Amino acid sequence: MSSGDESEQSRRFCVLSWDQVQRLDSILGESIPIHGRGNFPTLSVQPRQIVQVVRARLEERGVVVRDVKLNGSAASYVLHQDTGMGYKDLDLIFGLSLTDDKTFQLVKEVVLDSLVEFLPEGVCRERITALALKEAYVQKLVKVRNDTDRWSLISLSNNTGKNVELKFVDSLRRQFEFSVDSFQITLDSLLLFDRCLGSGMSESFHPTVQGESMFGDFEEALGHLRTRTIATRSPEEIRGGGLLKYCHLLARGFRPASEAQMKQMQRYMCSRFFIDFSDIGEQQRKLEAYLQNHFAGMEHKRYECLVTLRRVVDESTVCLMGHERRQTLALISALALRVMAEQNAIPALSNVTCYYQPAPYVRDVNFSNYYVAQVQSAHCMVPYSHSYQTWLPCS
Repeated sequence: MSSGDESEQSRRFCVLSWDQVQRLDSILGESIPIHGRGNFPTLSVQPRQIVQVVRARLEERGVVVRDVKLNGSAASYVLHQDTGMGYKDLDLIFGLSLTDDKTFQLVKEVVLDSLVEFLPEGVCRERITALALKEAYVQKLVKVRNDTDRWSLISLSNNTGKNVELKFVDSLRRQFEFSVDSFQITLDSLLLFDRCLGSGMSESFHPTVQGESMFGDFEEALGHLRTRTIATRSPEEIRGGGLLKYCHLLARGFRPASEAQMKQMQRYMCSRFFIDFSDIGEQQRKLEAYLQNHFAGMEHKRYECLVTLRRVVDESTVCLMGHERRQTLALISALALRVMAEQNAIPALSNVTCYYQPAPYVRDVNFSNYYVAQVQSAHCMVPYSHSYQTWLPCS
């Protein structure tokens, strides 16, 4: 490796300050409820505890864990408290070798077995099966194994959207969407300090904790976080193109580093999104899931995000046929109107323009059946059963 490559590599890393280490320690010590379905009790889990239990059980079964890292919005929050994003999911990455399907299955068994440790006293643990634990506490299971990516994800349920996500990674080509969520913090030194010395950290006596930006230059990415700047590269490599996260950032006051460059990238974002979610039903499920999982405590931002998404899709989509484009725009508009209704934010009648949709056999433009209201400020419409080319204003 040349000296230039070594210098570039070193710029990816940074040692955390004492304030940042304190925030990290606080997050790892926070009790997070894992809500059970049906009659299963709620588990109270500290991130540091579940990491230690899962790691120990993996190593007992012969799986070597290279390192454990904190990823995503929680890592960004540790590095800069006033991110404008807060943090929702707690993403924990276990680096290990996933050589075959047997190892994937072993990882899943270990995680489910580890949950038994957190059941409250009085629960008959012997009668609870792994399948029952999965149905009760696991919100999402993902397994990816191809030429470039080998990883699995087990997301534990939390009714407020703060899921504990355990990710087991052998290889992962793309590990970030935007520079502001590209940070990973290695937890090994802090966890070792816990095991050996327990509490007792101070500014003059605490472990050295290292952070890394998968975007590249750590200080550049941290600068983007502090100034609420949107920057990325090759969005076509991201599942979904990063489109929803991009609109989410815009709605929260982040702004592109380069307007011209980002306008160009919006086309790639939209194209990749519609490649991955080509069916209108898939699009609806994805949008609804995103709104549910990423706006806990910030519900008032959902409407702004949807309006932003509609504008971006309208401006930058070049890969859809006309009727597909109209169908998608109508879906986004309908969701925006529904969000307004849920927030009791439907405007006064004087600010609403009514629209009706003529049936295919109606030729009279004065046909007077009302169908749906469109809010002028949001340019949104309620979805409809079939796609038609014309919407006519009520006179």
